[in-house]
Amino acid sequence: MLFHVNIIMQQIYLKCVFLLLSVNHTLGFFTTASPENSGLPQLVSVGVLNDLVIFHYDSETKRMVPKQEWMKRVTEDEPQYWETYTQVYLNNEQIIKAELETLMQLLNLTEGLHILQSILGCDWNNETDEVRGYYLNAFDGEELIALDWETQTWVSKQPAFVTKLMQERFGEAAYWKKLLENFYADYLKKFLPEVWFLQKSSSSPVTCFASGFYPDKAKLFWTKDGEELQEDWGKIRPNHDGTFQSSVSLDLSSVPTGDWDRYSCVFQLSGVKDDLITKLDPGLIRTNGETGPLIVHLEWTAC
Repeated sequence: MLFHVNIIMQQIYLKCVFLLLSVNHTLGFFTTASPENSGLPQLVSVGVLNDLVIFHYDSETKRMVPKQEWMKRVTEDEPQYWETYTQVYLNNEQIIKAELETLMQLLNLTEGLHILQSILGCDWNNETDEVRGYYLNAFDGEELIALDWETQTWVSKQPAFVTKLMQERFGEAAYWKKLLENFYADYLKKFLPEVWFLQKSSSSPVTCFASGFYPDKAKLFWTKDGEELQEDWGKIRPNHDGTFQSSVSLDLSSVPTGDWDRYSCVFQLSGVKDDLITKLDPGLIRTNGETGPLIVHLEWTAC
């Protein structure tokens, strides 16, 4: 349905998949088109990441906008990001209008409210690495054409002339399977939280903070010489921007400063094979008198 949808998906994946931390992940694009003068926007499209709406576009506002605060943050290094893909959707509007008009003509529908829908996305399990994609197009609630993931073919219950039209629009089914499959395989990474240490005074416990991760399936704890200490895990709390934070403290008052490098703060993501390990360095500890964020070096280490 969307001529440029592969371009948008590539860019959205590159930006959003950094936030996928749990075992099962879903990213889907849902698009609805309706005729002019129907009383509805001619085009509405939303991107949904793990049940969260991450962007929205409609033909009335003619703007592609982020719907989560962290979406703004992960695209802030590209000031023109949303402008660029607003333009992509503006171009798509014309293509989709033509598709809807063609379908109505083929089906001899001259009036009334008719809806063209598209659902495109992937489910991925980061433990088994299994990927399953889906691409479904429907007209007035009835399936027009869908991607059969196993056979890499288009399937349709519609008359041959409709099926032929849709196949010409979308091209080879195998191409779409490869496209969807490779998004997760090639682009799925972790969005690393900001991690820092804080100590109120020289006799106070050292607190490890991790902030900016999503979703909330994570553990934060201390280790000594690589062994987990029998301390409480850090409690997870929401940030104002839809991400999460956690903190965990450790009393080191009886430990010589020279031995502090034996301790590390570990950020562990549920279902992910790698831990995020930050060694304790006295030179990186903030005190109450310091201001501004301090981001320590983050090192990926195999479990």
